[in-house]
Amino acid sequence: MRTADFDFALPERLIAQAPARPRDSARLLVVPPRGPFGDRIVRDLPALLAPGDLLVVNDTRVIPARLRGRRGAARVELLLNRAEGGGLWHALVRNARRLRPGDLVAIEGAPDCAARVVERLGEGAVRLDFGPDPAALAAALERAGEVPLPPYIQRPDGPRPEDAADYQTVFARVPGAVAAPTASLHFTEALLAALEARGVRRATVTLHVGAGTFLPVRTEDPRAHRLHAEWGEVTAEAAETIAAARRAGGRIVAVGTTALRLLETAAAESGAVRPFRGLTDLYLLPGHRFRTADLLLTNFHLPRSTLFMLVCAFAGTERMRAAYAHAIAREYRFYSYGDATLLHRSEAP
Repeated sequence: MRTADFDFALPERLIAQAPARPRDSARLLVVPPRGPFGDRIVRDLPALLAPGDLLVVNDTRVIPARLRGRRGAARVELLLNRAEGGGLWHALVRNARRLRPGDLVAIEGAPDCAARVVERLGEGAVRLDFGPDPAALAAALERAGEVPLPPYIQRPDGPRPEDAADYQTVFARVPGAVAAPTASLHFTEALLAALEARGVRRATVTLHVGAGTFLPVRTEDPRAHRLHAEWGEVTAEAAETIAAARRAGGRIVAVGTTALRLLETAAAESGAVRPFRGLTDLYLLPGHRFRTADLLLTNFHLPRSTLFMLVCAFAGTERMRAAYAHAIAREYRFYSYGDATLLHRSEAP
């Protein structure tokens, strides 16, 4: 297996810079295990699913995690990546070489907020201590933080006012993500009502998506790449809802790669999803035997990325290369604000 196996050419004009409006009017490429692809729209989901099927959605909420700070005269840019409890945060820092343990970083735009550098972790990461008051930090983020849009969404003058709502899903409830679980960006209240009327049920899990989701794979062998750990939770209620859907013969539809990674993390060898709470760095590559989901709703992903590797693992590498070629030829819109795919799990062992 080589990282180059997951490369493809994408015209820059196909990188979406704003979402479809309304959200459920985005295009949807249906990828069955074999046979022709289906060119649909997201609003068609109720017709593509069956009564008794179960959507598993991620209720993480994106926080305004990009901050600008100063250590004396030196300016730094912070991206809060993962809460570690007790006021500690794993963060990625532009100009991290300027920081040393014990340094105090003042946050621009929030004069009552500062972070102490606890340690440098390498590769631009540091551990910061914002103090024991999470409410004070949340208020500072609302005043001074920016929505950390992906690097391929071009905002030379910073995020637009509408991005704060556009980059948040209808399911968003638990604050903590740096990036949105973008498959969920396509859902509207009207679509959810239509799915409910169809008899499609829903279970909710939480995975706080970190900045590592955007890191390129720089190794020639993708197995040498390492994912940043992300915090997730599958409650006992969600695990039982999934089990009940399975017992009744319903299909499990993971809404997004984040939901799928968390389900696979929480799965027993039998495929039963167990309650889980903690960190996961599960890296899904071709050869993985999926035990939990029958279908995956997900956006189009970057070439040579861990997420494109994940969808190749789920639906088959050659099948996904053909699907992406089909999408590019028909000018589907790519990445976070782009169109979606509905993938059926590969029948290959």
